[in-house]
Amino acid sequence: PPVDALQQSLRGARLAFERLPERAALDTHEGEPALAVALDTLATALREFDAALETQAARSKGLAAVYERGQRAQALLARLCAQDAPADAVRWYERHPRGFAMHATPLDVAAPLAALRARMPAAWIYTSATLTVAGRFDHLVQRLGLREPRTLRLDSPFDYARQALCYLPPGLPDPSGRDYTVRVLEAVLPVLAASRGRAFLLFTSHRALKLAAEWLPERMPWPLLVQGSAPRHELLQRFRGSAGGVLLGAASFWEGVDVAGEALSVVVMDKLPFEAPGDPVLEARLSALRDAGANPFADWQVPNAVIAFKQGAGRLIRSIEDRGVLVLCDPRLSARGYGRQFLDSLPPLPRTRRVEDVQAFFAVAKDAAEA
Repeated sequence: PPVDALQQSLRGARLAFERLPERAALDTHEGEPALAVALDTLATALREFDAALETQAARSKGLAAVYERGQRAQALLARLCAQDAPADAVRWYERHPRGFAMHATPLDVAAPLAALRARMPAAWIYTSATLTVAGRFDHLVQRLGLREPRTLRLDSPFDYARQALCYLPPGLPDPSGRDYTVRVLEAVLPVLAASRGRAFLLFTSHRALKLAAEWLPERMPWPLLVQGSAPRHELLQRFRGSAGGVLLGAASFWEGVDVAGEALSVVVMDKLPFEAPGDPVLEARLSALRDAGANPFADWQVPNAVIAFKQGAGRLIRSIEDRGVLVLCDPRLSARGYGRQFLDSLPPLPRTRRVEDVQAFFAVAKDAAEA
């Protein structure tokens, strides 16, 4: 039956991808005989499945919906496997524990967005707290293909000079060092002691997060919450009610998380959030930039990392009553020229390299609360 054939072909495709890297560009592996046969078999199974459903689709809304989904899947698979795929998109795949996904991602969204705006003549308004890099909109304007846009940057209503402090721990090694994460955690412990927990520790890799989850429990008394141990909303709910919790998070906790009040008083970022090397979309974009004569690091990687950096820093102060310390551990902020772009993109909060200033900051908050 067509359903059994489709299920079998999906299993065959999953096994073919199992022999390949977990995530990569399709172009680099579509010549693999096993993968080519598996995808061709899957395409045939989809066609036969759609043909069998075509005469039955009118019998119910459910069958009609399945038929339409099958048609869409067939068309998408054909586009993803086409030998003459568009050069302005990168085709890639990724494996999951129970399946796989295939994607086609545009290398540049400026042209399709320009075409969309042309079809819909209206006022287009883009607004966010993280659109600028070092106070300028240039990166956003270029990425979106905007022509002479009117821009407006408004200062935050928060009093960062009073509400916040930026601490840059001294003496940390280069982030590529094997002991870097442990050194970061050692530098953060006195901050956690001063704040009595109540912290987000944001990591740029799950490997570092896992190491921290193993290293911290024996060295601090506060509840430890780890990304992946429960759904995000549940972890945040437990964090808010933990009275001193320390939450370890990676990419998804750098943005879209709102914890106002005393529950969150410290945000730690272990490294500058550059995109992970080896990502097929990133590698294709960097290659396209090099071919166009641009500097991929300066023109793409740094600006994107700055925006992610600003998003992570934005977890700290969420209301006019909040107070907290932002701990930036990456020594490249001071040692490399591009570090200035990151620091210049932060709100105007005072900076220090003395842990004593952090302790004094929280001592003032404690005295005020007791008074």
